[in-house]
Amino acid sequence: MAHGKKYLEAASRYDKQTPYEPNEALELVKSLAPAKFDETVEAAFQLGIDPKKADQLVRGTVSLPHGTGKTVRVAAFVPADKEKEATEAGADVVGGKELVEQLAAGRELDFDIAIATPDLMAEVGKLGRILGPRGLMPNPKAGTVTQDVGKAVSEFKAGRIEYRNDRYGNVQIPLGKVSFEVDQLLSNLAAVSGELVRAKPASSKGRYLKALSLSSTMGPGVKVNLASLDDVAKTAG
Repeated sequence: MAHGKKYLEAASRYDKQTPYEPNEALELVKSLAPAKFDETVEAAFQLGIDPKKADQLVRGTVSLPHGTGKTVRVAAFVPADKEKEATEAGADVVGGKELVEQLAAGRELDFDIAIATPDLMAEVGKLGRILGPRGLMPNPKAGTVTQDVGKAVSEFKAGRIEYRNDRYGNVQIPLGKVSFEVDQLLSNLAAVSGELVRAKPASSKGRYLKALSLSSTMGPGVKVNLASLDDVAKTAG
């Protein structure tokens, strides 16, 4: 992949092979962000799991203490008696069977998270080919299939995000924006690290957190000292 002049200039300003302390790495990421817009700071974890084994998949949700810095649009698939609850909690799109029919007919997917009550999943399941490829299908493991719709909507609007490993055993997750203070990003990193440690599959053997790289949307990756990350993760507990 060819990189632009700003990326290459940023990458030349630090040692790409040196693992940095978490706070130092975040300082670097902020200073190396080349774009004019407020880039997202992302964490890429390499996990010691076998993603081909169902019992070693890592998936769930985590609440970031300082949010992601992004306005999250939430859709709630609920029966009529829960529409008010979802709306008052901040859901941007609310509906039941009629909403499913509108989306199936081509309505724009103007939301980032989809939450559904269990009784609506038979209807929402019809949208598998539409929601699935975009990672929007509600799932109990992700906390997006629930009877407590108000709580779920509020938490996702406030900064609760879903994570899952990819086919290589990596988990990529946003930590906030470049404009965040280092302490805010560090707090979010602590929450994410702590959550991933808690989510370690029982069948995973050996080193679980194998590597971590931090970067901004358009910036180069900065390696993190995993020995120090252990201490950061403990602060989230």
